[in-house]
Amino acid sequence: MKRKIVVVGLGYVGLPLALLFHQKDYHVIGIDVDDDKLVKLREGRSYISDISDDQIGWLNASGSFEYTGDFSRVSESEAIIICVPTPLSESSDPDLSYLKGAMQSILPHLRPQQLIVVESSTYPGTTEEEFVPLLEQHQYTVGEDVFVGYSPERIDPGNLMYSLENIAKVVSGATTGCLERIVGLYQTVFRTIVPVSSTKAAEMTKLLENTYRFINISFINEIGRLCEGMGIDVWEVIEAAATKPYGFTSYDPGPGIGGHCIPVDPLYLKWKANLEGLETPFIDLAKSINDSQPVYVMGRIKQLLAECNRNDRVRILQIGLAYKANIADLRESPSISLFQLMVAEGYEVDYHDPFIPSFTAGGHEYHHVPLSEEVLNEYDCVVISTAHQSVDYEMILRAAPLIFDTRNCYELAYSHVAKL
Repeated sequence: MKRKIVVVGLGYVGLPLALLFHQKDYHVIGIDVDDDKLVKLREGRSYISDISDDQIGWLNASGSFEYTGDFSRVSESEAIIICVPTPLSESSDPDLSYLKGAMQSILPHLRPQQLIVVESSTYPGTTEEEFVPLLEQHQYTVGEDVFVGYSPERIDPGNLMYSLENIAKVVSGATTGCLERIVGLYQTVFRTIVPVSSTKAAEMTKLLENTYRFINISFINEIGRLCEGMGIDVWEVIEAAATKPYGFTSYDPGPGIGGHCIPVDPLYLKWKANLEGLETPFIDLAKSINDSQPVYVMGRIKQLLAECNRNDRVRILQIGLAYKANIADLRESPSISLFQLMVAEGYEVDYHDPFIPSFTAGGHEYHHVPLSEEVLNEYDCVVISTAHQSVDYEMILRAAPLIFDTRNCYELAYSHVAKL
């Protein structure tokens, strides 16, 4: 009989993880409260760019992968892995409502000796300060009756270079016995296991990884502004600096930082640090730069249009809305912020994004515009904000009268192309 696990939350983290466990011969029960996701999965339709409809069909045909909204199924498994969202509140504080809600839904159905693993990104101390006491309140002794671990997710949507099982897996436990249990489970699925001494250390590891990227991307955006002011091509400078074999990691500028992790996780760390009376000046400065980057890009577009004497009834086609290339994720996307800024400026703005059929902003529904040379000729300017690989950039170069390229899609100089 196959070993059985439950994955709670079938989003960008949970579904690929569930698929990986299934590939390693586990019987997987996927639980999600979003009925729309469950319907799509049962119909064999994927809502995640990295997972095909064929893969979902294969799961459905296997007989060992189930989708449900019924938390009572938790009692059937040896382990419950929680992969639910941990967004920010309107005041930019951690919102653990999904995580706490999942734990509350699991509690009535726990049975002795089960393992609970949290993979959702959160601040250091969440596991030991929130979930261990919650279990103790329900008369469980963590490390004896029930086992608790934390393992930060490291999935990178759209990145086909690193398969999930080949990304080293950081794991931790609330006790030594808990750590042994999570290592025992995860080593059957991942090639490399990295145990750390505490759940706080594992939680901090994830925040360090994304805060490092947040600060460095914000920094390179500042360097991009400086290079523009000095008449230097920032992309040439980055390429030259990257030839150094040590001490330099290459980051690219753009219209801002998006996604659920990189712009969010540093604020989880900031919130916890401030709670402890500690300051976070690097995070504060990086956030200030990142928040202003779409406004900076908007200023560059206005300047470019003015230089080309395009001021009345300007029509702009934006290429890309997703927060990064080759995925259909709009969470915290700077391309959305830029789109809204251009609309607020009074421009007539449309978009081309093969991953986003439609979206709503300011009470208005916008739809993806297919590309053709005739269509491109109708716009005064094309703004490339997300560089999906499937876009025909050569056609844009031929047909668009004016291009503002924030992603270095055109490395050579062209008279009608301006770059960030």
